[in-house]
Amino acid sequence: MKTLWAPWRIEYITGGKKEGCIFCDKPKEGNDKKNLILYKGETSFIIMNRYPYSNGHLMAVPYRHINNMSELDHKERLELMNLTTKCIEILKVMNPDGFNIGMNLGTAGGAGIDDHLHFHIVPRWNGDTNFMPLIADVKVMPEYLEDTYETLSEQLKNN
Repeated sequence: MKTLWAPWRIEYITGGKKEGCIFCDKPKEGNDKKNLILYKGETSFIIMNRYPYSNGHLMAVPYRHINNMSELDHKERLELMNLTTKCIEILKVMNPDGFNIGMNLGTAGGAGIDDHLHFHIVPRWNGDTNFMPLIADVKVMPEYLEDTYETLSEQLKNN
């Protein structure tokens, strides 16, 4: 039997729910690199998922704390979609074969954070290891988050 170690996951498993909203709080902290915030726009921002489904898992998030898409004003909708598109463009540096893009609305819809809507942009590769959670309750992450942050941050500057 092989053992895959992912000790960074224990923080997620045992951390419990924090006070406040990470999507409201993190952009205000002024420590974008530590918080994995790649880009701040006027109404929305791009942040890396600290507990990703695969390397490069990004989220496009409005600053405004809302959970209903119909509450987005025109400016927010436009920037949110533009940032989702920007995520796809910068993730191309990782040579994915495809993407999963989606929004989970409500806990029944699978939202881990159900009171602040956000898009997930997840790069996928042919033959990737995402079968592991199905058969072994394990995720395989081939790159450290900080290294992915550096790659995508540099790509964003050039895009």
